[in-house]
Amino acid sequence: MKTLISLCLAFCAFLATSVLANTEQGGQYKELGNWQVHYIAFPSTVLQPKIAQHYGIERSNYNAVINISVLDKATKKAQKVAISGTAKNLLGHNETLAFKEIIDGDAIYYIAELGYSNEELYRFKLDIKGQNKSEVLSFQQKFYVD
Repeated sequence: MKTLISLCLAFCAFLATSVLANTEQGGQYKELGNWQVHYIAFPSTVLQPKIAQHYGIERSNYNAVINISVLDKATKKAQKVAISGTAKNLLGHNETLAFKEIIDGDAIYYIAELGYSNEELYRFKLDIKGQNKSEVLSFQQKFYVD
């Protein structure tokens, strides 16, 4: 069952990447120090109801999921890190993001939720700490209501 959920979450991330292919920064990665940091922000409605329920994610036309995974650049192995950060809209409103760690076999994901309005642009600034080092991931994403 755990493997099935992992496959479904991976498929949803792939699907979200496809859906957001025309948006800026959708489903990409950045190399930060010795890490390859993969990130994606997508509407929670992309997730199947059972998967969202399993991970405690609210499915709503006004709720986004931010998914981060950190890999070692050399080995491509998932890294256990601490992630904190904020999302700031164009009006200057800051939202503190609360990331949950999900470990499934060798995969490690960090997910957070964010409420948004139609055509709202958020700038993300995430602090990633692990293995006696710290990096900052910055990206932006515009969200649309279905």
